[in-house]
Amino acid sequence: MTLRILRLIPGLILYGVADAFMIRAAIGVDPWTVFAQGVSLHSGFGIGILTNVIGLLVLLLWIPLRQRPGIGTILNILLVGPGIELGLWLLPVPVTLWARIAFFAVGLVLLAVASGIYIGAHLGPGPRDGLMTGIHRRFGTPIWVGRTAVEVTVLAIGWVLGGNVGVGTVAFALLIGPLCSVTLPPFDPEHRRRRARERAAAAEPAGAAYSAGTLL
Repeated sequence: MTLRILRLIPGLILYGVADAFMIRAAIGVDPWTVFAQGVSLHSGFGIGILTNVIGLLVLLLWIPLRQRPGIGTILNILLVGPGIELGLWLLPVPVTLWARIAFFAVGLVLLAVASGIYIGAHLGPGPRDGLMTGIHRRFGTPIWVGRTAVEVTVLAIGWVLGGNVGVGTVAFALLIGPLCSVTLPPFDPEHRRRRARERAAAAEPAGAAYSAGTLL
């Protein structure tokens, strides 16, 4: 447990820094960050603080969905926002289009790595991910339906409020899934052990047949 928490904490901070790279790129961000940007423009609060507050409000929606948070859920709410603020403080504003594209690409890859770290810790989903799985368990809808409905809703609200919707938003939607499928296995010991058992089970019949043949 302690080792997983020690992995989880830098992973969540890295997630926030990755978000900051994409925010600085200013070519479009993920739906939840679009929403936080829109609220920030009208409230005057920083995106990092609002990310924490929105995460907490989303967590309250878990109650009717009968979801239970883990320690990873709580740390997600507490650490991703400060990670964003840290990244925005450290990173310069890119001027040229190519620099902005590079910032976005770095942020997207870092976010996929950070997702692999925090998901692989198995200490509870983030509040937004848990909302999707909670809708699935409570109402029986496919996860993709609940996820799409929620993210389209927050994207639309954030866009109306002035959040940054652009080509980066589309790139995020198309690429984050495949990237996470690459970054999750190296940071998920349980996944590696499961794959090893599957490979061993697949190889066992052939090995057994070979052994029987040599005895004959």
